[in-house]
Amino acid sequence: MILPHNIYVHVPFCASKCNYCAFFSRACMSPDWDAYSNEIINEIEHWAQLLGKIHVPTIFFGGGTPSLMPIDIFEKIISKIRNAFDVAPECEITLESNPGTIDDKKLNDFINAGVNRLSIGIQSFDNEKLKFLGRRHDVKTALSFLDTALQYKLRVSADFIYGLPNDTVDDVIKMCNNINALGLTHCSMYELTLEPNTPFGKMNLKMPSNETMADMYNAIDDILNIPRYEVSNYAAPGNECKHNVSIWDGAPYIGIGHGAAGRIFINNEWFDQMGGGARFEKISNNARAIERVITGLRMVRGIRLDKDIKKIINMEYVHAHPELLHQTSDGRIAVTRAGMLVLDKVLLNMVK
Repeated sequence: MILPHNIYVHVPFCASKCNYCAFFSRACMSPDWDAYSNEIINEIEHWAQLLGKIHVPTIFFGGGTPSLMPIDIFEKIISKIRNAFDVAPECEITLESNPGTIDDKKLNDFINAGVNRLSIGIQSFDNEKLKFLGRRHDVKTALSFLDTALQYKLRVSADFIYGLPNDTVDDVIKMCNNINALGLTHCSMYELTLEPNTPFGKMNLKMPSNETMADMYNAIDDILNIPRYEVSNYAAPGNECKHNVSIWDGAPYIGIGHGAAGRIFINNEWFDQMGGGARFEKISNNARAIERVITGLRMVRGIRLDKDIKKIINMEYVHAHPELLHQTSDGRIAVTRAGMLVLDKVLLNMVK
């Protein structure tokens, strides 16, 4: 049995690396786009041969900075995907972008080529904080680009980072009020994390305390006009990222391009896959179920209790901690607002 598979295409190039970034990407002002696209095309052909003309509900171009891609390269890749697979007429096609890397004409070209959802890396409304993060744009550029994007008939999301050194709860409240004023129907709010082997990871930064971070997290819930649907994501009903929700819920997906991860489902077996042919290994149903618990509990709606999940869930812990976990009306297990704050602890105790 071959199920529908979502597709993630990784675009590794950036104009420069941000100080916090631990993703697979490289700063390159003049990438060899032809060589890149040929590699992506070869991978698409490989998966078409292996899986056949599978149904594709969503396509996500992530990075890196996909908006750096020349439009002809994007058209070449998206055309190949459409020819190789059964792409849904209503397929959600997301493009990650950074302000300053795309103008009005290029955005219009991306939309004409099929992009119907845009994710913009704004990160902050403060120019000094943008410089500290290593971002290349300023607030004016970001807001101008966002305003342009909102004028088109596509879904728009924006990313923001909070919890920088010296950040206060009042700073986060101010950020949320600014977001409300923009009228966004989707945004991602990421806590700054110091990753090893990044510029920030090598600096002795004084970060806000855990208690302050928890207060910031709760303030976002209280102030934003749109509700949380996942640990770091907020959306007006119906505006959730279909690609991410599907993957968090445990659907199969193909990772295309170096640095992309995938989970392939063939003949009732799961495979751990990395783009560029880096890995393709069978994983057990139990291992996959654990992954699904980890990603599923990140969502407010929780995890589906199918047979594989039931085998690994510690239901005694669930029943013993109603302040952290609850069963929903549609038979899922979900964390409470308090549970979200200690999600790592909950996960450790959830799995047998």
